[in-house]
Parts: sequence; C-alpha cells; structure tokens
Amino acid sequence: MTELRQVLGRLYGLVRTGPKLGLERMEAACRNFGNPERSFEVVHVAGTNGKGTVCAFVASMAKAAGRRTGMFTSPHLVKFSERIQVDGSPLADDVLAELVDAVMAREPELTFFEVVTLAAFLAFRDAGVELAVVEVGLGGRLDATNVIAPPRVAAITRVAFDHMDQLGNTLTSIASEKAGIIKPGSAVIAGKLHPDARAVVEGRVLEVGARLVPLGSPEPIPGAPLGYPRVAMLGSNLAVATATGRELGLTPQEMARGIEATSWPGRNELLHRNGQDITLLDAAHNPDGAVTLSHLLDPTLLAEIDSRREISLVFGALRTKNWKAMLRRLEHVAGHRVYVSPPVDLAVEPNEMARYVRGDVASSVPDALVRARALVGHRGVVVVTGSSFLVGAARALLLGLESDPPVVS
Repeated sequence: MTELRQVLGRLYGLVRTGPKLGLERMEAACRNFGNPERSFEVVHVAGTNGKGTVCAFVASMAKAAGRRTGMFTSPHLVKFSERIQVDGSPLADDVLAELVDAVMAREPELTFFEVVTLAAFLAFRDAGVELAVVEVGLGGRLDATNVIAPPRVAAITRVAFDHMDQLGNTLTSIASEKAGIIKPGSAVIAGKLHPDARAVVEGRVLEVGARLVPLGSPEPIPGAPLGYPRVAMLGSNLAVATATGRELGLTPQEMARGIEATSWPGRNELLHRNGQDITLLDAAHNPDGAVTLSHLLDPTLLAEIDSRREISLVFGALRTKNWKAMLRRLEHVAGHRVYVSPPVDLAVEPNEMARYVRGDVASSVPDALVRARALVGHRGVVVVTGSSFLVGAARALLLGLESDPPVVS
C-alpha cells in the first residue's frame, strides 16, 4: 500500500515549479489515461468567491436525489482528501495515494494542480460517478479543469479583483477568463455580477451557442423555511446552487433536503460549546470576501452578540493577497484584533499588520485563539479569517482533528 504522506511529499515538491496555465499538458495526460473526464456529466463552477459553497450545495442536492455524485474543490482545510469526494465522503487515503502516485509516475510534466485534477477525474470514473461538481482552480479558460467536455451547467458565482497578476487588472479581463468555461450547448448560471462582468458572460454565451438561465429564487420551495444554519447569509451563492439544481431536473424537495444536509467546513461555520465560546470560521481570503464577512458581522444581524466589542478577530493573510484592503473593510466590525501568520510560506508578518491597523500580535495559531477568546470572554464571538490556511489550522486545533500539511497552490 502506498503511504499518502510519502506521496504528498513528492506531490508538494511540484509546487516550486509554480502554476502553468494552459490545457495542452492536461489534454495529453487525459488521453493517456483513457479520457476519464468524459465518463460523467459535469457542473463546472468558476468565480472569485463562493465557488466552493456552490459546489457543496449542488453536490449535496444531487446526492439527495439519489445520483452518484463527485465533488472536486481546492484547497483543503484539514485533510488533503477533502479535495476529492464521492457522495459526500472524501477518498480513502490509500485510494488517493494510489491515484496520485500513478498520475505522477506516468505524467512527470504535470503541475501540482494538474496531477490532483486528473486524479479526481480517475477517482470519479472508477467510482461510477454520474455527476461531478468541479470547482475551477484559477480563472477558468486555461484552468486544468477546463479539459472537460461541454458541462451540463457552467456556473459563475462572482467576479471581483483577485489573482490579477494572472487574470488581468480589470473586471472585464477577469470575467473573460472565468467565462472561458462556457461551452456550446451548456446551460449557464451567473450570480449577481457587475454590469461589465455580466456583459462579458452574456457575450460568451452568444458567441459559443450556450443558454443563459435566469437566477431565480434561492428558495427551493417558496416560503418554506430551510433547516440550514445561517442560510439567509449565503445570498446569491444559494440562488446559483438552486438554479443549478433546477437545471439538473431536481425536485424542490430533493433540493431542500440537499441544502439542509450540506456540510462545508470553514465557510461561515459556527463552532461552540453549549452556546458559549462561539467561534466563526470564514475563509474570506480577498477583499470581496471581506466585504461579505463584514455584512455578516453586523451586530444587528449576528444574533450571538450585542455589539462589536464582543467580537474578536483572528486575522492572518498571504502576501499575494490585498490584505490591507481586507483589514480596512473589517476594521470597524470587531472590537479586537489578533494578528498571526498562517502556517504556510508567503504569510504576512503579524507586526506589519498591527502597524497598519492596531491589534495584538500572536506567535502561533494556538496563542492567537487563546488571546482572542480572553479578549471577549466565553460569551463573545471569535472570528477566524483572512486565509483559508489559517482557518484550516484553527479548525483542526479547535476540533482536535488529524491534519495533512497545507500547501499554497
């Protein structure tokens, strides 16, 4: 049996080569493995934020309808196997290790993300998946996931400023990259987009002969409350997911059951002990995500607290992100701030953040969580955000979970 830790060590070594956008390597590798990406229908999801949330909702709805369902997302929060799931369960470590090892052995020219993407396609084929919900890694047009045939549904959640060094520095250029997942004959569902971005998406739909589907209500059964915690805060992400479910032919009852059963850790996730020691984990890792989180933390909407003095922010970010804009947006929603480095390379030095917006500095994630809790007491809310790698580390600590090393790719 191949040990996953050993395989991940070799896989992580590919990260130093950096991302290489383009489809030629991936197309050739898929052919060499018998084109596994053609063995299932696909819902393909792109967007600056909300991709993973939409994927989780759609996969859970399809599972509730009795369809054999795969889901591919990135990055992982705690365990690497979170990235590739079948019917809501991560791949077993031995299965994941064998697949990744086989891809690396036969396709040494592939990048980190290309290896994992092909491993996901192979896993889905081997498991007899009928519908795969696939999250774009970066952009869309040249992303490794875009080797798929025209998807049943192409969904674009949001278009905002992120990864501008690779996708361009205008909403139009970023939208053009994300709209590259739209292919002939596909149904297209777009979230609430800026007019410039929507014009690009609509132009692509006309250009390739796709079909734009109205967003519609986020409620599968109009007027019927959903038993999903904090679902009202998910806005257009839920609307995109339910529109996708309708396009897949799911019944309102199947969609409602799927939404209520959805598990998407680290995204708008509340942890607590008997209603106290509440911690909100939210992997808002760019300014657009910070805006959404700031609305969530409005004391008039967050039932757990009465004022921002009862909120303590644990914040850490990577240098590749616009962390200053994120801090500016979150500056006035929390009474306290504790800065810490996420446990990966490229982390912003906590003292630098404290000089920009005043706050405490912690030397480690455990120390940051302890300090943040001390600032608000057992009845306050600790909010962990700024980097998915920080959120993953905090979640593993708070829940006592075994974890795999994080990786920036």
